[in-house]
Amino acid sequence: MLRNPASNAVPSAAEAAREARGGTPNIPPADGRVEIDPPPTTRVLRGAVTAGGEAPARTQLVRGKSRITRQSFHQDPVVGWLVIVGGPGLGAYRPIYEGNNTIGRAATQRIPLDFGDEAISSEEQAYIRYDGGERGFLFVPNLAKTNVVAVNEKRPTAAVQLQAMDLITVGRTQLVFVPLCGPDFDWGDISEAKA
Repeated sequence: MLRNPASNAVPSAAEAAREARGGTPNIPPADGRVEIDPPPTTRVLRGAVTAGGEAPARTQLVRGKSRITRQSFHQDPVVGWLVIVGGPGLGAYRPIYEGNNTIGRAATQRIPLDFGDEAISSEEQAYIRYDGGERGFLFVPNLAKTNVVAVNEKRPTAAVQLQAMDLITVGRTQLVFVPLCGPDFDWGDISEAKA
């Protein structure tokens, strides 16, 4: 145990923390006053060289509100996700893109469910479509496949409108549908603001 040399008494938790860290602990004083440290500053390393022999780009300090410039998309924008909540791949997710998304086990599918569930068809067991004009998602089963799919425990025989947190069963895998785009947001809103 730590001893306070002046009083030979056991130190308080705050004193012990202060002694262990070599300074004042981040504990508010008993009188309720809180001292706020100044905000950290941005550091710029000068003269550092990367492994390739090039100097790294300098950090720019931005003051005030920075202006965001819209550019073209780096890749197809994500409009939602499928999150695996049951079966092989538990906890993994797959992005959904605008347009037609094929679901299957093969890596060539736009939504590949390649976690070892052999009950999922290799290609095109089902489709998820997002239409930016309608701002809605459709789940479309491939009726030519013998593997069964379900949405909220019902086996669809035609396109089904998807809602947030719908449960989709493909093979022995259960997925939850999580939309990003819809009535409140669509990537077209940003594109229109750019023009």
